[in-house]
Amino acid sequence: MGDGAALVDRIAERRAGVGDPGALVGELRRALVLVPYDRGGLWTAEFGGIRWVCGFTDEAALARFAEERAGVEGAEVGAASRSWEYAVFRGARLLDEVIPAMGVPAGVAVNVADPDGAMLFPPVVGIVPDGVAVDADTDADVPGGGRGL
Repeated sequence: MGDGAALVDRIAERRAGVGDPGALVGELRRALVLVPYDRGGLWTAEFGGIRWVCGFTDEAALARFAEERAGVEGAEVGAASRSWEYAVFRGARLLDEVIPAMGVPAGVAVNVADPDGAMLFPPVVGIVPDGVAVDADTDADVPGGGRGL
């Protein structure tokens, strides 16, 4: 378990409009996710008022991100070949420990350099702990509570 390829397969299913959202979150929880370091911390980006931890399913996906970053930053394409340090987290640890410790609304963005294979896991009930889910108050009145992707 923890194979990044299985997570990639689940993402592809959801992007195709099939597959089970709960199974996708479960696969993220089981997967090993590579998170690059940025200035001493985990690489994050802010979008839509959410802080996104950028994670990758394997070193090839991380390398595609490095190439994209080199282009955005105006560096030569070969500059992405520098060594990127990263941490490896089980997805469950990212969702249950890292995200709550950030102290701001945060989620996980997987394979962000792959336009046809990226997936966002927002800070909502059913993905992150209820105490840090941005929709926790609204779901409290819903029978059965929580929503998935």
